[in-house]
Amino acid sequence: MAEKIRPVEQMLELSDDEAVSAEHLDSQVQKAQEQLVQLKRQQEQIEKQKRELEELSRRQEELENGRAEMTDKLTRALVVLEREAYSVQNRLEQIRLARESFAQHLELVEAIDPRSWNPSDLHKELSRALSTVDDARTEYGEQRSRLQATGATAGEAPLPDVTSDAYEAHNGRSFSQWFQIGVALTLPLIIFGAIALALFFWMASK
Repeated sequence: MAEKIRPVEQMLELSDDEAVSAEHLDSQVQKAQEQLVQLKRQQEQIEKQKRELEELSRRQEELENGRAEMTDKLTRALVVLEREAYSVQNRLEQIRLARESFAQHLELVEAIDPRSWNPSDLHKELSRALSTVDDARTEYGEQRSRLQATGATAGEAPLPDVTSDAYEAHNGRSFSQWFQIGVALTLPLIIFGAIALALFFWMASK
């Protein structure tokens, strides 16, 4: 431990034998300077620790703010994505049902072959075929409305309207209507031809 320095007044009252030598004073001054250097180093160390603590506190505050921010954003994003996922799943289900329905009705419509009909059952076959086409048109319109209600995504091609040119001919008449008109016009000729053919075979048999 450093020697305690006596007050100047006490030193002046000392006798010559007890007076502090010049060497002793130099030693005391040197010790005092060393103590000042040590105190300065301690002060610098304290300042360094203070800066480190302030930086640590700043980073902790940054962590808390960032954590709170991202917790809020991620929570809200999950809610939005849950809604989007439900909407997408609902639309995919509607698309699946529409696809199955369209495939079934397409198979039935393509199976219509007037050339294979029995002339004696023409009215029955025609009514059945028209019913098949009308059912397909009705189902198409209903499924199209459901798909539009679920909302189309960007870049998705819309389904054609039920009353588009693909289903109607000129003057606003549908294919089935024109077909009925054609049958009505040719039916008398068919009946007349059948009667004439029957008379021909009857006369030939005599």
